[in-house]
Amino acid sequence: MLPHYYTVKEYGEHEIVIQKSRFICHAKRATTEQEAQEFIQEIKKKHRDATHNCSAYLIGENDQFQKANDDGEPSGTAGVPMLEVLKKKGLKDTVVVVTRYFGGIKLGGGGLVRAYGGSVSEGLQAIGIVKRTLMRVMHTKVDYTWLGKLENELRSSVYDVKEIHYADAVEIETYVEDAETEAFTAWMTDLTNGQATIEKGKQTYLEQDVK
Repeated sequence: MLPHYYTVKEYGEHEIVIQKSRFICHAKRATTEQEAQEFIQEIKKKHRDATHNCSAYLIGENDQFQKANDDGEPSGTAGVPMLEVLKKKGLKDTVVVVTRYFGGIKLGGGGLVRAYGGSVSEGLQAIGIVKRTLMRVMHTKVDYTWLGKLENELRSSVYDVKEIHYADAVEIETYVEDAETEAFTAWMTDLTNGQATIEKGKQTYLEQDVK
């Protein structure tokens, strides 16, 4: 598992108009080639009346799966520029489809490259990008009398609270970097005068918006 990587925030679409042609960028997260292909087919079906539905994806920890498709546009003017935007932004597990409705004015090779690349670039900016950081979930169980103090301390700390469970005791789930788990445990123990039960949980990714 990668210590951190960037990907598209969620499914979204964004439209721009260039020389009367409509370019609609559709973007989605995909962790397998099958997911990416299914998404591409879904968009093609939805916009079957479009002039072109060009696509690109970049999948895998080492970008093992990548593909660009011009869908009838001149070779190298659509899919590759789209893929290059994904690479330039350092994204992983991302699939994009740009739907074009021709407006009657030809753009030429350079114009198409700029249009498709620009559509993806603007689309991703509008939809949003997230940084996913590999974290360890730490489980801290305490008596309710400690809740207020721990909440205040955690909210003003470098640690992000994942969730709080309320049962016989309170259990606070906190995202902590693996290298910080011992320091976190010591801090929690000190704050609660040794009254807390602290356990390491599973590894998971913390998502944070990239501005």
